[in-house]
Amino acid sequence: MGGGDPDGNPRLRSAITTAKSENMPKDNIARAIKKGTGDLDGAVYEEILYEGYGPGGVAVLVETMTDNKNRTVADIRHYFAKSNGNLGESGCVAWMFDKRGVIEVDGEGVDEDELMDMAIEAGAEDVVEEESSFQVLTAPEDFNDVVDALEKAEVKMTSASISMIPKNTVDVTEEKPAKNLLKLLDN
Repeated sequence: MGGGDPDGNPRLRSAITTAKSENMPKDNIARAIKKGTGDLDGAVYEEILYEGYGPGGVAVLVETMTDNKNRTVADIRHYFAKSNGNLGESGCVAWMFDKRGVIEVDGEGVDEDELMDMAIEAGAEDVVEEESSFQVLTAPEDFNDVVDALEKAEVKMTSASISMIPKNTVDVTEEKPAKNLLKLLDN
């Protein structure tokens, strides 16, 4: 989806950055790109977003790539039911999330003010300090520019992706719903 050129496909570029951060060999990355663009034989995959409510009323988005929609929806419905959740209709929880670029930066040896200045200048919306790392948040259309600026400055990124960030969070404090929610998310 979006073609095999990372310069014109932010999702592919994000996947390549993540694969490189996990030390995936370049040959494997190239082969995966060729398979995805149809240059190599294989099944035709399509992307589907499922929405529902997990235990404790937690909104859940499930992004899938599948070659068989019927099998996948049955599996997803089964996972929700097994965890005391409900698979919902399209649009039932997506409005509760914002699409944002999320870049995780290793905090070791990084000055927060310098990172903030560099990221904001490149188009980032915010830089949030975590325990031992930083999270750079961008609008999806500015994601590539910010990643390019960080790469050029040789900032060590541990992951970079365009994600759905919840507008609100729910605390699940009861033990049984919490265990069921973790079981659902592990599937």
